Amino acid sequence: MARAPRAARADYVGRFAPSPTGSLHLGSLVAAVGSFADARSRGGRWLLRMEDLDASRVIPGCAERMLRMLEAFGLTWDGAVEYQSARTHHYGEALATLEALGLTFECSCTGAERNADGGYPGTCRNGPKSRGATATRFRVDDGTVCFEDRGQGECRFELRERGDVIIRRRDGAFAYQLAVVVDDALQGVTDVVRGADLLDSTPGQIALQGALRLPTPHYLHLPLVTEPGGAKLAKARRSVALDPRASGRELHEALRLLNQDPPDTLKLESPSRVLEWACAHWELDRFHGVREVRATTPGAD
Repeated sequence: MARAPRAARADYVGRFAPSPTGSLHLGSLVAAVGSFADARSRGGRWLLRMEDLDASRVIPGCAERMLRMLEAFGLTWDGAVEYQSARTHHYGEALATLEALGLTFECSCTGAERNADGGYPGTCRNGPKSRGATATRFRVDDGTVCFEDRGQGECRFELRERGDVIIRRRDGAFAYQLAVVVDDALQGVTDVVRGADLLDSTPGQIALQGALRLPTPHYLHLPLVTEPGGAKLAKARRSVALDPRASGRELHEALRLLNQDPPDTLKLESPSRVLEWACAHWELDRFHGVREVRATTPGAD
């Protein structure tokens, strides 16, 4: 039985933002289906953005293959596909604003020089400790960021525990943290639905939104899909790519991992039928507070 229709939100704008660095896998599908169902169940728009800033990792032709795969799985988006590589002037303007506010500094530290908990200790706040290439960091204060995550509940982070945020890398490329904040604002995204592995990135993004006077969207962090052994499904680990010939079965598995209790009969249905069911039965309470779920089959070749 379908749940009672929820009130539509005319202002809802969601998005799916993969990186074209490898094939979409089951973890990607869970994020895509979760964001799609959340948007469509509320009468909202669902945008698609390619996060292709890291040219060294982008695979030629991968973005186009991702688009065709999403179409094969019935995940149709609204409007034109946006590419971060074509929007760098916007990131430059945001960086200039932060610099004018005195909220940036240059940092020569390497990843090995972080705290044991992964945070940055502020070593270069008063100037780079060595010569050579530097990254640009956004200076965070000692405040606390609190927000209500629609999937994980109340979240509270001390900004200084994570440290100052890299917004431009040593090689001159703009960093994910800055780009995603600017992109979501420019595209009018009201609801960010993504994997729980990005939950710890959220306080830094909220701090950047505040500094740039940009709106803060609603956040919903979905359970992260891991392999049976506990490792995160990832393109870098050569996790098994999606198979469009088994779209019904794989969509069913994505919904099962999100604890939506899809009937077995959906495995043989068309993608459009499976997604129609998903949107009609979408229920956040079924995975509230869950950070991780394990796939039942191996995720790597």
